[in-house]
Amino acid sequence: MATSSFSNFFFSFFILIIISFSFLPSSLSRSLIPSLGHSQTFNVAKSIQSTLQVLSQNSKSLQQQKTTKQQQTLYPSSPSTFSVLIYPRSSLIKPQHNNYTSLTLSRLARDFARVSSLTKPGRTMIRPQEIQTPITSGISQGSGEYFAKLGVGQPAKEFYMAIDTGSDINWLQCEPCSECYQQTDPIFNPSESSTYNRVTCDSSECSALDVSDCSTSDTCLYQVSYGDGSFTAGELATERVSFGNSGSINNVAIGCGHDNEGLFIGSAGLMGLGGGSLSLPSQINATSFSYCLVDKNSDSASTLEFNSAGPSDAVLAPLLRNSKRNTFFYVGLEGISVGGEMLPIPANIFQVDETGHGGIIVDSGTTVTRLQTTVYNSLRDTFVKYAQDKLPSTDGFMLFDTCFDLSSMKTANVPTVAFHFSGDKKLSLHAKNTLVPIDSEGKFCLAFAPTDGSLAIIGNSQQQGTRVSYDLTNNLVGFSPDKC
Repeated sequence: MATSSFSNFFFSFFILIIISFSFLPSSLSRSLIPSLGHSQTFNVAKSIQSTLQVLSQNSKSLQQQKTTKQQQTLYPSSPSTFSVLIYPRSSLIKPQHNNYTSLTLSRLARDFARVSSLTKPGRTMIRPQEIQTPITSGISQGSGEYFAKLGVGQPAKEFYMAIDTGSDINWLQCEPCSECYQQTDPIFNPSESSTYNRVTCDSSECSALDVSDCSTSDTCLYQVSYGDGSFTAGELATERVSFGNSGSINNVAIGCGHDNEGLFIGSAGLMGLGGGSLSLPSQINATSFSYCLVDKNSDSASTLEFNSAGPSDAVLAPLLRNSKRNTFFYVGLEGISVGGEMLPIPANIFQVDETGHGGIIVDSGTTVTRLQTTVYNSLRDTFVKYAQDKLPSTDGFMLFDTCFDLSSMKTANVPTVAFHFSGDKKLSLHAKNTLVPIDSEGKFCLAFAPTDGSLAIIGNSQQQGTRVSYDLTNNLVGFSPDKC
């Protein structure tokens, strides 16, 4: 009897503890049990091998890869679904670098300029006739942009175009070129297309441009400047665009650039996937689109899809819009955790204020995720707290102030960073999305950085390997890890 009574008492006491524990604040309960799924195994050796692979690709193998990818076909899942292949730049163009550190520096230089342009209230614009800056080669930059192949004209000719969720205007380099940079494909010649039509100055497309000019003719001239000093200028036209074997759309406004400069090297132009009226999703009346960005050091490909249903197991978050900056896709982020511990930051720090400032956007063109300084400091300090006995620290690198020497390790135990959205939805990042390689010797850094501005950005380092779906009808953003 005594033994039975003791057992019953112990069982009741144990149940009471569990029930009491369940009512603790989530941040406290998570901090008390950091070992339950709050860290991940990071394959250090595999990541280092990818840095060597991206530099060892030779021109012949790259051409073979390109030919193979050109032969791939995509078939629509429904008559209204369009799909094209998407590739990292390195799978099509060999980086012109002797070591991975040099490639990293060039990517970060491009990233600095990118973030600067996104976080400024406005962009400096130059009228088309005032552009006289000589062309400069960007081949040494080797930025981390991703390309998708789009057909243009009739008969259709396919071009590799940089995709950009932070831009609206679609454009191609066009003959005749007053200044054109080096690209992988032949330059588009509008005289060879039966569906090419110049846009007039009184058109709605011309009115939608931030900068246009009609001083010399009735043809609408456009110009777009980017924060890194790159620009494109030429005439605005409508064309037929084709999505591989999955269909085509007529009368899409596209810039025919005769004067182009900057870091778009390799691509034939830019595919704007933003939220403005001239973006590709807007012009084809897409109800949704999605993409999956593969590892930028790989030679693999994924897809960019329009009007297709997202994965059923996606982590869904509110897609928010800003009336003062309609290009960007804002996401309703409520918090961030590291190692299961919620960061002590106010939820409204990620909200857009009444002046249109603040918020956090999802951007395909930014490499390193930027967080407001107070948020970043909290993330960094918490990450270091959980990593201090597992990851040997080393000196910082450029914008990264938190780096680790993993040269003696084949695998490492890395604290899990997670984004928390409304409705108790959580996106846990893989370790490879948390640490980025700096060289080929084993130096890795925390893939986040602070920003002095109010706008935060979820960059492509955190998006790699995850299908990001934009439900434009229901205003939702979906994140589906491992769905490339």
